[in-house]
Order: sequence, then C-alpha cells, then structure tokens
Amino acid sequence: MKAHPNIHKNDHPEVIVFPPLIPAAAILLGMGLQWLVPLHVLNSWPAGRWVGGVILPIGVLMLVVALSSLRRHETNVSPFAPTTNLVTSGIFRWSRNPIYTGGTLVMLGLALLGGLDWIVVLTAPSVLILHFGVVRPEESYLAGRFGEAYRLYQQRVPRYLGPL
Repeated sequence: MKAHPNIHKNDHPEVIVFPPLIPAAAILLGMGLQWLVPLHVLNSWPAGRWVGGVILPIGVLMLVVALSSLRRHETNVSPFAPTTNLVTSGIFRWSRNPIYTGGTLVMLGLALLGGLDWIVVLTAPSVLILHFGVVRPEESYLAGRFGEAYRLYQQRVPRYLGPL
C-alpha cells in the first residue's frame, strides 16, 4: 500500500539510533567483555556450536529476504527516510520486524558459535533498547502514515515471531 503523496523532509520515525548499531555494539562489547572476563559457560555446552550454526544462517537469511523485499516494493530501508509503501507480503506476513528478529538471531548464532557468553547476556538489553527506542517509534510512525491499513496489519501479524 502506498503512503499519502505529501512526504516531507522530516517524515520518518523518531528512532534513538541507526538500528544496526544496537546489535553491533552488543557484539563488540560482548567480545571485549569475553576477553576481559571470560565466563566459559557456552564452551561447556557441546551442542552450542551446532545450534549456533543453525541459528546464524537463519538470521542472515531473514535479513537478506526482508531487505530485498523492502527494496523490491520500492520503500526506504533506512528509518531516517520516509516509508513510501507498507510491505505486508513475503516474510512480512509472518513478522512485522523480520530485520530486527533476524539480527537478534545473528547475534545469538555468533555467540553460540564463538562461545561468547557475554553476547548472550547483552542480548536482552539490546533487544529492549531496540524495542523501545526503534520498534515502538516506527510503529507509531507507520500507524500515522498508513492509518487503518497498518492497524489491521498489526492485528494480523505478530511484532516479531509467534507470540513474541
């Protein structure tokens, strides 16, 4: 669905930071903390590397599919640019936020593959920052931009996956 034609320069969600910086910061901080204060929990879990090897490519695939879907529907990917089309098909039929869900899976996959306990610890705060600082402002923006169409989409499709 196309947005209203009158797009202004400041027409974008008021997110707190460029979203990829949140998981990137958690990964870098987690790696640093692992080097300084190793916990050695994940290294004692034999299946961890196998699980990480499954989760990581699923997360990458979600990211790639979601980004290509947004580009194919000719809408902006950046939250600092106007959303021109509401994408509700493809991977967006299962999750309203497959990019953020995929990014979280990438974080967890990297943590498990590398035995990086601190990344797992930092996942919860990074997800909370992402949720309240990015997802919620984007939802408010999209509700204002697309009105009833977005509200119906919210009712039909989970925010992340399943009941999450």
